[in-house]
Amino acid sequence: MISITEWQKLGVGITCFGIFFILFGILLYFDSVLLAFGNLLFLSGLSFIIGLRRTFSFFFQRHKLKGTSFFLGGVVIVLLRWPLLGMFLESYGFFSLFKGFFPMAFGFLGTTFDIPFLSALFRRLQGTSSMV
Repeated sequence: MISITEWQKLGVGITCFGIFFILFGILLYFDSVLLAFGNLLFLSGLSFIIGLRRTFSFFFQRHKLKGTSFFLGGVVIVLLRWPLLGMFLESYGFFSLFKGFFPMAFGFLGTTFDIPFLSALFRRLQGTSSMV
């Protein structure tokens, strides 16, 4: 049985605040301070959730180095107050890092919500074309 520690709960909260600040920074025309703060909160929250060792092993796997370099390079570019370019680099790195997770997430959303059009869309995004 998996037990959730207080550190992991704190990490979820920090990660949610990071996502909030990133979205709020995008909403305010790529405000570099909010984006930088959101990036730092997101990365620190992720390390609280899964631990420092697993965070480093996730980001620095050989087949994920391109995505990691784009993502962390985007974070550095945002910290240097080039928010638009930094967010483009981060977005590419994020999709490159988590591309294996998206089919599973779309499959979960397709089975969770039984909305006719969205269920078919999520199944198509997952990769299964079985229409029910």
